[in-house]
Amino acid sequence: MNNIVKCAFALALLSLPATEAGAQLIVRVRPARPTVVVARPIAPSPRHIWVEEDWERHGHGYRWHGGYWVAPPRARAVWVPGHWETRPRGEVWMPGYWR
Repeated sequence: MNNIVKCAFALALLSLPATEAGAQLIVRVRPARPTVVVARPIAPSPRHIWVEEDWERHGHGYRWHGGYWVAPPRARAVWVPGHWETRPRGEVWMPGYWR
């Protein structure tokens, strides 16, 4: 990556509001999972793993994102699924990550 691209990326990150850059969004009531059936398509490759469900920030709450295939970033990487955590003021979604 050249220095111009690195600088542009750094400036873009710095321009994000603090709430978007890393603060957790706590909701008093966990949103209900939609009652939809997600038909799992064929894996794009034998390397891909299926992520059952995910939630993404949307305004002052979360929006459900159904299952999807994702390729590991490196050999022997293990997917740790996302989950809801109860906090003193409400619920927060802890996204999945590669370990």
